[in-house]
Amino acid sequence: MTEANDDAPAAGRPDPGPARAPAPQPAGGPGAPPAGPPPGYAGPPPGYPPYDGPPQQYGPPPYGPPGWRPQPVPLSPDGRPLADFGTRLLAYLIDGALLTAVAMVLFAPVFIWLFTSVLPEMTPQETFAPETPDFGGVFVKFLLAELGLVLFLLVAYYVYYVEMMFRTGQTLGKKLIKVRVIPIAPGATLTRSMAAKRYLIEFVGGMVVPFFTYVDGLWQLWDKPYQQTLHDKVAGTVVIKVAP
Repeated sequence: MTEANDDAPAAGRPDPGPARAPAPQPAGGPGAPPAGPPPGYAGPPPGYPPYDGPPQQYGPPPYGPPGWRPQPVPLSPDGRPLADFGTRLLAYLIDGALLTAVAMVLFAPVFIWLFTSVLPEMTPQETFAPETPDFGGVFVKFLLAELGLVLFLLVAYYVYYVEMMFRTGQTLGKKLIKVRVIPIAPGATLTRSMAAKRYLIEFVGGMVVPFFTYVDGLWQLWDKPYQQTLHDKVAGTVVIKVAP
C-alpha cells in the first residue's frame, strides 16, 4: 500500500484547480470608475468612436447662451470706471430739484406780490364810467417777473455748476450718487474754463435751442468709448464713478 500524496486532493472534495490571482482594483481605489471598457466589451460597432472611459466632469455651465461673455466695464483714459446713463441722470435730477426748490423759495414772495398788485387792475370797478382793464401793464409785469426768474436761474446755475463744481468735480447731486467730472486727458486738472464750457453748452444752449437739452443728455447712450455728452465733448471731460 503506497503513501498518500500530500498534494493530492482530499477524498470526497472536488479539485479547486489552479490558484487564481486577485482581481485588479480599478485606478483611484475602490469605487472609482474603471479606466477601460467593462469586461466582455467587444468594442463599438463599425462607425462609432472608440470607448474612452466615463465622461469627464466639468464645473457649472456659464450664465447666458453658449459663447456669451459679459461686456467689459467702460473705462476712462486713465483706467477708472465711467458713470452710466442712469447714474448721471439721477445726479442731474437731484441737482435740478435742489435749484428749483431754492428758486421757488426766493421767488414765491415776488409772485405773491405780483398777483395781489395786478388783481385790482383786472377787477372792474363800480363807477359811472366803465374802465377797461390794463392788460398791457399786467402783461409787462408778468414778463419782467419771468425774465427776472430766468436771469436768477442762469446766475444760480453758473455758481452751482462752475464755481462750486470745478474745485472738486462734484455737485451735491454727484456727491450723493458718487460720480465726479474729470478731464479726459490723464493727469490733467479740472479748470474753471472746462466747467464754464459745460455750463454754456448744457444750460445756455438748452434755453436757446429747442430740444437741445434732450439731444445733449442722450448723446452719451451711443457715444463710444467714453460715453460723453455734447457738453463733455466741448469741455474735454468725462464722468467717472467714485469708490464709496
